[in-house]
Amino acid sequence: MATDYYGVLGLARGASDNDIKKAYRRLARDLHPDVNPDPEAKERFQEVSKAYQALTDPEKRRIVDLGGDPFDTGGGAGGSPFGNAGFGGLGDIMDAFFGGGGMGARGPRSRTRAGGDALIRLDLDLDETVFGTTKDITVDTAVLCDTCAGAGTAPGTHPTTCATCSGRGEVQSVQRSFLGQVVSSRVCPTCEGTGQVIPEPCAKCGGDGRVRARRTISVKVPAGVEDGMRIRLTGHGEVGPGGGPAGDLYVEINERPHPVFTRDSEDLHCRVTLPMTAAALGTTLSLTTLDGEEDVDVRPGTQSGTVLTLRGRGAPRLRATGRGNLMVHVEVETPTKLDAEQEKLLRELAVLRGEDRPGSTTEGQGGLFSRLRDVLK
Repeated sequence: MATDYYGVLGLARGASDNDIKKAYRRLARDLHPDVNPDPEAKERFQEVSKAYQALTDPEKRRIVDLGGDPFDTGGGAGGSPFGNAGFGGLGDIMDAFFGGGGMGARGPRSRTRAGGDALIRLDLDLDETVFGTTKDITVDTAVLCDTCAGAGTAPGTHPTTCATCSGRGEVQSVQRSFLGQVVSSRVCPTCEGTGQVIPEPCAKCGGDGRVRARRTISVKVPAGVEDGMRIRLTGHGEVGPGGGPAGDLYVEINERPHPVFTRDSEDLHCRVTLPMTAAALGTTLSLTTLDGEEDVDVRPGTQSGTVLTLRGRGAPRLRATGRGNLMVHVEVETPTKLDAEQEKLLRELAVLRGEDRPGSTTEGQGGLFSRLRDVLK
């Protein structure tokens, strides 16, 4: 059974990115090995860190929301999402919280951080994926707050220096032990490591610098895309906290089934059924392709299973020139019922072709026409 990563953080499904980060920070402050040496706390911290990684990555969160576990094929359930280097200092994990400058970095973190990527599925018909199209899609993402322009402050106000940490973004505590005094640093609980506080938050965004909004984006779909491919729209994802740069939007192509054609990369396939007489005598088929009506010549004596190739009538090759082919699979239909006149004519044909000669077959089996007659009875 997949792990309930929302439950690990004490959240309900559908929690916002901000709620996930706040829950993670709250739990990590209590469970990190630098501040809590209890072995159970260390194990719990690993679970919380793994849940945070699963829910902050758009693709992993999508798997979680579908009931799966994004780490099933990874390096094991007990591994740390932050690599195999073990647990660093408390400042290291806070760097992961706030996008700091690397391991061992100290000092205030920027309130402005990059936004995450977003994913949306786009349903298209076969002719749209083959020839390309332009579609308008509606997305619901975090956008820049137009009231404070990402600053998070009410109009006419500005952030002030945090009185708890004096702008350093961290506070220190001294503990006595049998080894002497131990000085440890932790992220400031008042400003959450930024060194600043917002005394009067923006009424529209609540100090986050961004709001949820629904907008319409035009997507140009290139000719030849296939089911499951993704189109990347740079800068159209989630705007970051504090008005940070937006992530990317990925549009995943979902090709609807076609009633006639199936697709194999750049080649298209279809099936046609021919009467026995048409296959024997030859004919010309009028076939409706994605490019329009096409005349297809069927040679006399065509057998069931024959594949007729219409070159250049498939899908364009994305990373090369030209187009694939349309493969027409022929199935010859044998009649199941004959009236008296039709049976008479077939008997005469069998005689003319020498296919109704009982003496030329193994005893007890009868001729070809005899076996056909028995089937048609």
